This record gives sequence, structure tokens and C-alpha cells, in this order.
Amino acid sequence: MSLNALTPYLVGLLAVGVPLGLWLAGSTRAAAGGKESPVPVSAQWNALTPEQSRVIESCGTEPPFSGAYVNHHQDGTYTCARCGAPLFSSEAKFDSRSGWPSFDEALPGAVEELVDPDGHRVEIRCARCGGHLGHVFRGEGYTEEDTRHCVNSLSLGFSEAPLAEAYFAGGCFWGVEHYLQAVPGVKSVVSGYMGGDKPNPTYREVSTGRTGYAETVQVRYDPHQVQYRELAKLFFEIHDPTQRGRQGPDIGDQYRSAVFTVSEEQAAATSELITTLKRRGYDVATEVKPAGVFWPAEDYHQDYYQRTGKTPYCHARVERF
Repeated sequence: MSLNALTPYLVGLLAVGVPLGLWLAGSTRAAAGGKESPVPVSAQWNALTPEQSRVIESCGTEPPFSGAYVNHHQDGTYTCARCGAPLFSSEAKFDSRSGWPSFDEALPGAVEELVDPDGHRVEIRCARCGGHLGHVFRGEGYTEEDTRHCVNSLSLGFSEAPLAEAYFAGGCFWGVEHYLQAVPGVKSVVSGYMGGDKPNPTYREVSTGRTGYAETVQVRYDPHQVQYRELAKLFFEIHDPTQRGRQGPDIGDQYRSAVFTVSEEQAAATSELITTLKRRGYDVATEVKPAGVFWPAEDYHQDYYQRTGKTPYCHARVERF
């Protein structure tokens, strides 16, 4: 960007008292090849423009006052531009006059915080895909939350509907996906992998049962139409939560029963359901862990039963509550 093109942005920064280093530091790091902690990359996520890639994958910073969401005031949910994960409610957005979209609260479990290599600022990333969002600042006194998530518009998408997420692993993801897709209020279900460490796992790798990954479904839903507890109850009824390291004829650690939670509320609700099942005599093997990066599975795994017209071979609903 030329100096002439930069001038309006620099003048705007000075007018509101924003340190020029805040923007220049991010732009410099991107030009130098990114930050110390690498950003995960997967072909299964949304395709990015070159500018989005510079920000999301190379930890760059867009010019202030240039983003589409700086003066955006519609009701809904701000999402990750790369993986679509819900990040911020529109109710948390406020005008900080900084030149970037500002939010005083993230959705539960949606954002990961990392200390910058400079040891001063705190970077924020999408907790589901690791994409760079911006930085978080505290103690500025803008709102009662006293927190400002300063986010690049290029890192964001937007949904007019309220959105929440849940992650369930219960054997072959085809069957779990099939049943959860039919729930009113569920907006999308994606088959994928969670629980391991290797970036960008493939089905062939996960199928060895030695990667730590479980076949997992990502459920995005409108919390005004269906509650997490109802989704979790259904999950415990469409697979056998007492089986260990398998589900029906599918054997291996990748087929284990697990719930990956994005908030303390989800963890508590899941634990309550497991307690109820145990009281009813079920030796529940389901593990409950915080959600990490979710890697969408290959395209041929998505909407499998809808596309093929087949029916689940190891999932059927059994009333347990």
C-alpha cells in the first residue's frame, strides 16, 4: 500500500489516539512471514482471498477503518471467515473508534488467547480452526466488561441467526450426522476429526486408531430453537455410550464415545446426563473433554446417508432418559 493510500488511515488513527504501532506491528509481522506460533491450514475450510489469507493465516492486520464490519450494526452472530465457527454475538459489539470491529465478550469457548512473541499484546484466534482474529485488550474502560476484542473484518463472517456449536463423537460419523441433521433448529452438521494433535489429519491416518482423533460431528444450531441439552440427550440415545474403543462393528480408538464441550455449561449438562445414565445402570464410557481444533473430513464423508440413500448400520435410537 502506498504512502498516499495510507494517509487517511494514519490520520484516523491519530484522531482517535490509537498507537500506530498497533497496526504497523501486525502488518510487519505478516510481511515477515507470520508469528512464531503457526496457524493451521486445511483445504476443507472456506477458500480465502489473498488479503484474508494474509490476515488469517499469516497473522496480518488490515488497515484501520477499512473493514466491512467496522460500522456494521445488524443483529446476529459474527463468525470465523475461514471455518464458519460462531465467535461473537452482535450484542457484544461496541464502537471503540479504533478502526476495527470491537467486542467486549466472545461466545463461550470460541476464542483462544496467545501471548504475542513481543511479550506484550495478547493475540486472539478462532478456537476451532486456529485462524488469526486480532488482539484482546483489557483495562481500557470502554464497557462494563472492561475488555476489547479488536478483530479484523477480514477474519469475520456474519449470520443473521443466533448460532451455537456442539461436538459429538459416537462411532462412525455418518450415523451421528444422520440423526442430528434431522433435529429442528440444527443449521448444519459436518463430519470431521477432533481430539488428536497432528495438523490436517486424513481419514486414512485417523483410521489407524493411533492418532488420538475421534470421528466427530460438528453441530451448529440456533439456541433459540433447540437447547444443547436436547442435542446431548439425543446423542446418548443414538449410540451405545457403554462401548469402549468401538461402536458396533467398528473397532478402534477413533470410534470411541466422546463429547467435546465449548463451555462450562455444556460440560455441566453433559456430566448431568451421564450421571443420570449411570443411576439407571449404564456403565458409561463417554469421555468429556474441552473442544479443540476441528478438522472437517473429506468431502465424500459429508451428508453420506443423504447422498447415498442408505441407512445407518450401527446407529439406532434407543430411549434412555
